[in-house]
Amino acid sequence: MPQVDITLARGRTPDQVRALIHEVHAAVLRTTGTRPEHVRVVVHEVPRTHWATGDVTLAEADSAPGPDAGPQTDSAAEGRPADTEHQEWQ
Repeated sequence: MPQVDITLARGRTPDQVRALIHEVHAAVLRTTGTRPEHVRVVVHEVPRTHWATGDVTLAEADSAPGPDAGPQTDSAAEGRPADTEHQEWQ
């Protein structure tokens, strides 16, 4: 029985999560030849304050000014990397 575990930062709508489950389920069926009732998909949603990359949580990255907001102050002053790619790791 294939089981796929997916971890996402909290913030998607129920419809988005449902669409993800559907697409993953379909991909497993296409690639494994197993029966639909044997496929398990589990989505774990993590609070944005509990997920960090480069010592910056997603919540902190969400509240950081965008690249057009001028010079960086808080993150640079605290020695944390500037947030320019947080969209990629959401």
